[in-house]
Amino acid sequence: MKLNVVGGVILVLAFAALIIVYSSLFEVYQTQQALVVRLGQVVRVVDEPGLNFKLPFIDNVILIDKRILDLEAPAQEVIASDQKRLVVDAFARYRIRDALRFFQTLGSKTAADSQLAILLNSALRRVLGEATFIQVVRDERAELMARIRDLINKEAENYGIAVVDARIRRADLPEQNSQAVYQRMQTARQREAAEYRAQGQQQAQEIRSRADREVTVLVAEATQKSEQLRGEGDAMRNKVFADAFNQDPDFFAFYRSMQAYEAGLKAGDTRMLLKPDSNFFRYFNNPSGKAPPPGPMAPPAPAKTGGPSASNAAPTGSAPSR
Repeated sequence: MKLNVVGGVILVLAFAALIIVYSSLFEVYQTQQALVVRLGQVVRVVDEPGLNFKLPFIDNVILIDKRILDLEAPAQEVIASDQKRLVVDAFARYRIRDALRFFQTLGSKTAADSQLAILLNSALRRVLGEATFIQVVRDERAELMARIRDLINKEAENYGIAVVDARIRRADLPEQNSQAVYQRMQTARQREAAEYRAQGQQQAQEIRSRADREVTVLVAEATQKSEQLRGEGDAMRNKVFADAFNQDPDFFAFYRSMQAYEAGLKAGDTRMLLKPDSNFFRYFNNPSGKAPPPGPMAPPAPAKTGGPSASNAAPTGSAPSR
């Protein structure tokens, strides 16, 4: 019986000792820092990872994150220096550098986010209010964000917080202003397009007119040159004929008569009424082309060129046939 009582007491004491030891130990991870609070007062700050001791049932441990934390601020309207309203969406990143001051001034991450959002909004209005719309959107955006970060960091040092970065995610005109700007831009682009089309049509007309003028000049010059060449050719031909006639008038007369026979006695319905002893048929009556000796005149007979009845209509020996 006595052994059972002693064993139960030992077991209770061991259990109590285990609870006391467990309550006196706490663990700090690499991403954390700890504050040991005794009766409402911070007695120790632990910023190294590992296993640490505290007084059981008296000391409390408050763990604070050492990592970089995000701050998301709601979008707000800011008036730039050129009196243009902007809808700015910004965010910041910060780290708790002094855990003791952070705990004494803010106490929690929720309170820190609320206070930093106020500082962020104030810095945005102060910095962007001194800049123009073009500087915010395009020209000096990086410099403006650096100024905003420096302003927030200067104010946040009082809370044991170091602001790592501050960024403007989006800076646009309000919806109604955006629509008006888009319509104005669209109108301007349409006007520029109409000007470009008009200039293109004018240039096309000038090029077309210049090409037509050049074509007219080229055709006129070609026609003039061709007429000149044709006249020179005709003159050369006449000169050749004249030289040939002077060299052998009989042969030239015979050649011209053969050309006349070839052109005038073609197959067809053409009819000619000529005397057999006419000058046209002189080479039919005499191969030398000389006029026949005087004698009785034969009655004229019709001659048909190219027809089957041409040879039958003239008397035998008095009308040539081809």
